Amino acid sequence: MALKRIAVLGAGIAGVSTALFLAKRGVAVTLYEAEERPFSGASRWNEGKIHLGFLYSGDGSLRTAERLIPGGLVFRPLVEELIGGSLDGAPTTADDIYLCHRDGVTPAEAMETYFGAVAARVREHRDAPRYITDVSDCAVQRLTPSQLSTLTDAPEIVAGFRIPERSVSTTWIADRFIAALAAETRIETRMGACVTAAQPTNTGDIESRWLVRTAQGEAETFDIVVNTLWAGRLAVDVTAGLAPQGAWSHRYRLSVFLRASAPVSAPSITIATGPFGDVKAYGERDFYLSWYPDGLRIDSADVTPPSPAALNAPERESLTKAILDHLEPFAPAVSELRASSGQALLEGGWVFAAGGGRLADPRSPLHRRADFGVTRRGRYISVDTGKYSTAPWLAHHLAESLCS
Repeated sequence: MALKRIAVLGAGIAGVSTALFLAKRGVAVTLYEAEERPFSGASRWNEGKIHLGFLYSGDGSLRTAERLIPGGLVFRPLVEELIGGSLDGAPTTADDIYLCHRDGVTPAEAMETYFGAVAARVREHRDAPRYITDVSDCAVQRLTPSQLSTLTDAPEIVAGFRIPERSVSTTWIADRFIAALAAETRIETRMGACVTAAQPTNTGDIESRWLVRTAQGEAETFDIVVNTLWAGRLAVDVTAGLAPQGAWSHRYRLSVFLRASAPVSAPSITIATGPFGDVKAYGERDFYLSWYPDGLRIDSADVTPPSPAALNAPERESLTKAILDHLEPFAPAVSELRASSGQALLEGGWVFAAGGGRLADPRSPLHRRADFGVTRRGRYISVDTGKYSTAPWLAHHLAESLCS
């Protein structure tokens, strides 16, 4: 197929990565985004964990870890290729600390066994040296009681583990992606254009060119349409003749992005595994703070989820306080961050996951996240990104497939 023009729906990390990889291969791309600028949602506002599978101890089969590892290991080189520069300055600089909560879905001993199995998978992978930091010797260290006591005295925490997993500042990444997008002459952007439908130009002929329609009444035809949306993907899929399969959840989450007024030394911690929270330290000034039960504003199994209600200033202040209040007993450094009187932003966006249920339920499919990837119907392609960390990897494979 001679590709002249491809439409990519959604200007988050999945859509922009796909558009850039295609453009670098000489393809003209039209990028659609409902917001007024790229990276306005969860691709800018999330913790940026570059997953190696350690979070998913609820999936003892290791299917989730085995699915996440390849994308996580090559996140750095792929993003550096796309932004045309080094990722230095974006990642956390120390290993994550996983704290095992007594009410989590995985007991401490089972968690330790799972971590060891995941670490072995990482060591065996040929791309282990290409991760944010070289993980060729990937190993997990269980903290001694004295080491754990220096991090937290919360009675709910029964064990702690040092994990060679890192995160990146998603705001830093977003700004570099936007600059790369602006510099690419083969990509034409349609900001503020909400796509409502994608259909073959010849009714019933899915191998013909495809038509993209927007809420603004515009319509354009393309050789191929790639749908990388999150909250709106399923609704457009339906218009393209792809019926949603199984269960799913659209979740709208908010977290605190804090810039301290003075340096604060704090570890990056993840309270595992269940509906808890985490702290990410991108150096000593920029931090991500999340408490899942507070930050989760919508959890919908609708094809088109409801719009989140706007929060006024007192509501935003109250929610920010609740998140910090719940984190502080587990991460004493939060009190120092609060005292730093820096700038705190409450931000977030939509995330999509195959499966549904509650994170507190060990049987929930949300603890098994191996089922993501690409679905095709003729010249229409729907992409379930999976995780932030797997988006560039999927985009790279898709671009190579389309252009080979």
